[in-house]
Amino acid sequence: MAQLAEQPATTPPRIGKQGDPCVMVIFGAAGDLTGRMLIPALYNLAQAGLLSPDFAVVGVARAQLSNDDFKKRVRDEVERYCGNCIENKLWEWFENRFYYLPGNFGDDALYPQLKDLLAKIDQDHSTHQNFFYYLATAPSFFGPIVEKLAAAGLMEQANNHWRRVIIEKPFGHDLESAKTLNQQLLKVAEETQIYRIDHYLGKETVQNILAFRFANGIFEPVWNRRYIDHVQISVAETVGVEGRGSYFDQAGSMRDMVPNHIMQLISLTAMEPPISFDANAVRDEQAKILHAIQPLSDEEVLSRTVRGQYGDGTEEGTRVTAYRSEPDVPADSRTETFVAMKLLIDNWRWADVPFYLRTGKRMPVRNTHIVIQFRQAPFVLFRDTPVGHLMPNQLVLHIQPEEGISLQFAAKVPGPVMRLGTVDMNFEYQEYFGKQPSTGYERLLHDCMIGDQTLFQRADMVEAGWSVVNPILDIWKALPPRNFPNYASGTWGPKEADDLLERDGRRWRNFEK
Repeated sequence: MAQLAEQPATTPPRIGKQGDPCVMVIFGAAGDLTGRMLIPALYNLAQAGLLSPDFAVVGVARAQLSNDDFKKRVRDEVERYCGNCIENKLWEWFENRFYYLPGNFGDDALYPQLKDLLAKIDQDHSTHQNFFYYLATAPSFFGPIVEKLAAAGLMEQANNHWRRVIIEKPFGHDLESAKTLNQQLLKVAEETQIYRIDHYLGKETVQNILAFRFANGIFEPVWNRRYIDHVQISVAETVGVEGRGSYFDQAGSMRDMVPNHIMQLISLTAMEPPISFDANAVRDEQAKILHAIQPLSDEEVLSRTVRGQYGDGTEEGTRVTAYRSEPDVPADSRTETFVAMKLLIDNWRWADVPFYLRTGKRMPVRNTHIVIQFRQAPFVLFRDTPVGHLMPNQLVLHIQPEEGISLQFAAKVPGPVMRLGTVDMNFEYQEYFGKQPSTGYERLLHDCMIGDQTLFQRADMVEAGWSVVNPILDIWKALPPRNFPNYASGTWGPKEADDLLERDGRRWRNFEK
């Protein structure tokens, strides 16, 4: 038995619970996600001392590679994405745990081979027969892979060992397919074994929403309809479809972003305090919010949702082409690359407080943020002063690219006359706590290793998100857009998105680069 129990002495003391002994099996290991995100995340966990010494990785993909080929390929990709981040001694320890198995995911013969390989690795690395499977594959493989794993006995849990599966989005393409996928998975696995991953929840600021709300006595008392005027959630991307034209044209921005990323941000922002940080206690409260979102009627879909598609424009001084000119996109595509909508949450805390959402591609900046706009203070005190109007206070949770929190408020401008200026108090994670190497997947992979499902979606949450989106998709399908493309690349979306807020006397908070 190999004796590789200790990590290199260069590894700093860990902060947090070390992951359980286990093997991570990556289906789709030859793809971009593995080299760009997953392996760097595992390496960062190793640097932090959060990987068990009894750990290994198995890559599974169609490409015919040897173990050495796989190790070289992964190292080349990690170096390409993170530069000089690799410490040779730690990497040597790390890559001694890499294995590769070529095969077709739909081939029944692959899974007995995998079972034999895992048995050998378990013996060599003392991984306690704990295995988790990361499905970095096309969605069509999610159900079949789990079924074949179960048929090979690779989902069975006994004698204190565990088996788990991580599934990447999308979780279905509509409500019916999401229900079908959940039923397919739950026939062969327990809900406690299924980890539906959303990498947005690996962001520090997203995780900090709960800490910010519930650990600070000055914010939670005003986190309700009495003090908050409205909430904005924006997920802006500067990129186009990045060579994924055939996939994206089938999905569109609504399916790609709203039922998962944006619904998670809504639920964390709006949820009631859980009774504990137990995974199901947190997810119970998130699910209540998703079920409380008022479904839109046919008329409300027309008046409270906006869709857009980018045309030609300029991005950082460079001319970029329209969506319909992207590779693998039909010249007459009706797929939306921008979505905006107004939703209401039908509960006591949020009654009559609109939640405005938007997400789009080819926008001026890459920026994800949540804006909490408070109700405007009464003007009566300032009626006989030069102050013309009062600006409402805004609390902004910045999620990417810079992670932090800012608070906007009014202050008197120095001088003999009463004049008000707007002031921003800014907190940035990197400036205050220092920069930590992160891909956004570290927390999520580590949570899977220790069995914490708090940041992973449950079946009912997935279906609740699709229940909000489905009526909108149905109307959009029945009434195709007539004016695509309707916004230029490098702008903040179609004019109708601004009108959506201006009709209510509000406007979007846009951030410049």
